[in-house]
This record gives sequence, structure tokens and C-alpha cells, in this order.
Amino acid sequence: MIGYSNAAVFTLENGCMNTIWPGIQPGAGKPQLMGGGIQLGPGESVNISSPRGWSGRFWGRRWCSFDDSGKGTCVTGDCGGVLKCAGAGGAPPATLAEFTLDSPMDFYDVSLVDGYNMPVSITPLGGFGSGSYSCKTVQCVSDLNRRCPNQLQVKTKSGRVVGCKSACMAFNQPQYCCTGEYGSPQTCKPTNYSRAFKDACPTSYSYAYDDPTSTFTCHGANYLIRFC
Repeated sequence: MIGYSNAAVFTLENGCMNTIWPGIQPGAGKPQLMGGGIQLGPGESVNISSPRGWSGRFWGRRWCSFDDSGKGTCVTGDCGGVLKCAGAGGAPPATLAEFTLDSPMDFYDVSLVDGYNMPVSITPLGGFGSGSYSCKTVQCVSDLNRRCPNQLQVKTKSGRVVGCKSACMAFNQPQYCCTGEYGSPQTCKPTNYSRAFKDACPTSYSYAYDDPTSTFTCHGANYLIRFC
């Protein structure tokens, strides 16, 4: 564990049947945690302390193979062919657990804006909050790979669906990416594709302006991030 004073502790837990390789990307100017990547076997967990004011994202990488020097590849969530992502983000599609701490509350969400590759949940441990979304568990535990629209599916050569792209990634059109004339909450509305994500995971970000039902707050908590 990395020690900081006045820190929130993130517990990353692998609830999957197979080994995963969580990636960690800090926000701009924030310190790197655990070098940006770790390996967790089935049922394993790790506690990671963060400094006050930290922000960043966590995601799971699957079906990875790394050599002794930490170089290799992952089928989903790859961050440039290395075990330690060192500031790099995960290649979409990837389910994200996102945090901004002490601002002045902690803000957190599970995001499908970059697509979906595995179930993820966030559970605050302790803490207190204000408003209607205080310190709630947020989860996307449905297997979206099984119900992903055909146009959004990411498949292996054998035909196995291993990820579900966002409509923005799949089609790169302004109405799906909330860009250009669609670059505001008033003009960028849910689509059939984002609704499919929202139906499967009602408390997760399904597209860029999905804030009201997808951003949650807490203060003084630690956080359990569970994959699968």
C-alpha cells in the first residue's frame, strides 16, 4: 500500500472467474497510483491509498499476456502494451470507475461513455453526503456483452463478443459524440444505443450528458471497486 495522509483508500477486488489487470489513470497533474497497473487473480483484492484531492479512473483489462519486463497485450482495455499504464488510458471499449475527490465532496460514477468490457461497481465504505445521491452504491453488473447491439459488438477471431463499443466510437457522428451542433445538454439527447446501455445499467453514464442520474457524491469515505 502507498501511504498518504488524509487519504481515501480504494479497494480493488476481482470478482471475475479469471485473472484481470486493472488499469489506473490519474487526472491531469495528479499522482500515479501503483504505477498505473496491477494484476489480480480471481478473488484477490488490493488496497490503494490516494492523496487528498486525487482524481482519476480505474478500469479492468482482460485476457492479457505480459513478459517479465511488463510488456505485452490485453484483448480489452489495453493501455499501450504495458502492465504499468504510467498515465495512459485504456483502449475503448472499457467500463470506467471515475473519481474526483474532495471537490469539496467526492464525485464518482461508473461510465459507459467509452463503451463496456466488464461489470464494475463502486461501493462507498463509510462517509457522509448531501443530496439525493449520497454515498450510494453505483453499479453496472449486467453482462452487456451478451446484449450488445450488433453494430457495437467487438469480437475475437473466434466470434466471441468481448466488448460493446459506444455509438460515438462505432459511428463517429456528432449526434452520438455530443460534438459540433450537438455539443450541449440541450441538443445532445439519448439515442437508441445509449438507451440500451441505460436500460442495462440505470445508474451508469450512458452518454456524455447523462449527469443527473449518473453522478454520485460522498465525503470521507473509502471506496470498494469490484470487477464482475
